[in-house]
Amino acid sequence: MKTQLPLPRLTAALGLLLAGATLLTPSARASEGTVIAKPGGAPIATELPLEVAVLTKAPNVPPPIGRKHPAKVVVNLEVKEVTQRLADGVEYTFWTFGGEVPGLFIRVREGDVVEFHLNNHPSSKMPHNIDLHAVTGAGGGAASSFTAPGHSSQFTFTALNSGLFVYHCATAPVPMHISNGMYGLILVEPKEGLPPADREYYVMQGDLYTQGATNESGLQAFDNVKAMDERPTYVVFNGSVGSLVGDKALQAKVGEVVRLYFGVGGPNLTSSFHVIGEIFDRVWTEGGMKHVQENVQTTMVPAGGSAIVEFKVEVPGTFILVDHSLSRAFNKGALGMLKVTGPENRRLYSGKEIDEVYLGQQSAAGSAASTREAQLVAQKAEAIAKNPEIANITKDIQLERGKKVFLSACFACHLQEGQGLPGVFPPLAGSDYLKADKERAVRTVLKGLSGPITVNGKPYNNVMPPQEFTDDQVADVLTYVMNSWGNASGSVSSDEVKRIRRAGQ
Repeated sequence: MKTQLPLPRLTAALGLLLAGATLLTPSARASEGTVIAKPGGAPIATELPLEVAVLTKAPNVPPPIGRKHPAKVVVNLEVKEVTQRLADGVEYTFWTFGGEVPGLFIRVREGDVVEFHLNNHPSSKMPHNIDLHAVTGAGGGAASSFTAPGHSSQFTFTALNSGLFVYHCATAPVPMHISNGMYGLILVEPKEGLPPADREYYVMQGDLYTQGATNESGLQAFDNVKAMDERPTYVVFNGSVGSLVGDKALQAKVGEVVRLYFGVGGPNLTSSFHVIGEIFDRVWTEGGMKHVQENVQTTMVPAGGSAIVEFKVEVPGTFILVDHSLSRAFNKGALGMLKVTGPENRRLYSGKEIDEVYLGQQSAAGSAASTREAQLVAQKAEAIAKNPEIANITKDIQLERGKKVFLSACFACHLQEGQGLPGVFPPLAGSDYLKADKERAVRTVLKGLSGPITVNGKPYNNVMPPQEFTDDQVADVLTYVMNSWGNASGSVSSDEVKRIRRAGQ
């Protein structure tokens, strides 16, 4: 039996969505995609008014819920795997809820019936699901939402408990899915609502584990050993280093009440959340709504947990959000800014803003240095392109480095002049096998080779083990081989090796 939303309610929902489209900011939108009721079971909560949830990307929060009655709320969330900036010069392939890290913010009311649609984009390479800590039910919805690429899942739950709850992917390996960005927050407002605040912001902390070192440039891959050892390469707010600094800093005015919905996706670290220069007037600890602590300096938020912090800003300046495990803030990225404008009150505070003294790379001077560095790198590339002599010198350096790698690891089998050993090890000198496929040559060094091959018309059947070389070493040694002993097969760059290594993982 096929079930579907009653036509009047579906029409009302679509009308609400269309009517609100002109009112939503680019960062606040109704849940994405087509809302489709799936077959199986009777319609749920048809007596309630129907709403389509407005979801927002961090640091924005949907508007407070003004109604005093429960509703059936449709949430439509799409999983996307996207490659984007992690730090200056560093990219990472994030797995996301709604194309964002953290995932889109969901806001409902205690007693609401939530019809949840999870859509896994066809371009995804992995199945995903969602575990919402706000759900009372097996797996928090995970078992009901396991969704293959190009598919959609649906389940319904009642928001029984008010609070600020984490949601995350719970598909194995769970730590990898979470570290890759699959976490977010859902706020279940109490029936009586929350006290008014002038500004509401959404901030989440996460720890990432990359194969490269902190700030090592290029596209980075997940490092499972670091993750198991809980040795994060980055600890960040809202998905990247610098996500809440400079032009992206949070904003407020003197006299306003600022409320932060703060969560920790993890997968491993607990946060010591602190705002330098402010004291939290109120903290709803552990994301619950009953107990409120006052005048708090730093609040502990566990992995998979949350807190609501609130304070009135009394003086202007730049206030720094940190994980007070400060190496994470100043070395790994867990640092943001709240910029407050308005009249000074020298009786409360007579000092001056001192960002340049202690914020290092995140300061205005540090940001300017990063911009200038990028300009100089571009100028260098342009100069090399215009001056063949510089390009030739660069290649000559690579050839000499490659020769050292060859003499340290390769010549024992292929001999010093690349002639190989007849019937045992194929020649590299004048090799048609090498010349025919550069990518195959790279894969051979990275992954090894076994079984029969033909080189220059002669059969060989032996084993070459994979080589424990860096990307630069692979590029250098192949460039050397491809330009020695009569070979003239071009060159290999470390970026090409990175791409081929990543494709083979």
